[in-house]
Amino acid sequence: MVSIPERRTSKAAGWSRRTAAFSAVLLLTDFAGHRFDLVETPVFLWVLGIVALLAALALLFAAFAFSRLWKFGDRGGRDLTVGALLALLVLVPYGVAAYWATIYPPLRDISTDFDEPPALDVSERTKDMNVLSPSTPGEQRLQADSYPLVTARSYDLPFETIVNAVETVLDRRSWDLSEPYPDLAGQSDVTITAVAKGFVLGLPADVAIRVTDDGDSVIVDMRSASRYGRYDLGDNAARITDFLAELDQEVAGQVGAAPAE
Repeated sequence: MVSIPERRTSKAAGWSRRTAAFSAVLLLTDFAGHRFDLVETPVFLWVLGIVALLAALALLFAAFAFSRLWKFGDRGGRDLTVGALLALLVLVPYGVAAYWATIYPPLRDISTDFDEPPALDVSERTKDMNVLSPSTPGEQRLQADSYPLVTARSYDLPFETIVNAVETVLDRRSWDLSEPYPDLAGQSDVTITAVAKGFVLGLPADVAIRVTDDGDSVIVDMRSASRYGRYDLGDNAARITDFLAELDQEVAGQVGAAPAE
């Protein structure tokens, strides 16, 4: 009588499911903690790297388990399927970020004024953050070609009116002001600084909005610089264009005037 060997249960399949589930829980916890300011950004980024490694390890376990299942008929098909699907789901945001890195220019400091960019508040910057440096001619050309809508605004209106409009738009955003709004008495040039967070990852960026009365018109310049990351994936340019577009609407709604070209 021929004996049929008992089918073994693949340990790798179980480890694939457990590792993938842990990476998914860790990813969600990391995102939630960072969003609610319970996890600092450097730790958040390190944990993201660990999550990616865990998800990749889960895929390796699943691949090994599948080879055992195919060759020797081991049990564990459900575990390896769940593990592989969870790992792929966890890695989706990383794939999207990698794709964005290929379509957005390698920039992290965007300004409407290349020659004299608005001054940022650097009091909270630490050595582990990106170093602020003047943009190179190559970076300036790259920004001009990639983000043609990132331009200053010029208004033929009173200085106080434009500053008040800027403050109104700021009040509608959840940005953290570096200091209270400036006193406009006797002023013709003010800069308002704040810290904004990206929409997707919530990474912080320093923002400066400068309003200048040059005698003929009032100029509004804006700058946004990421604190972390080699590339901003379009975050700073989107922040500037959205803010200035909303400022145009606010000014037009207040006085019925459009910005001068």
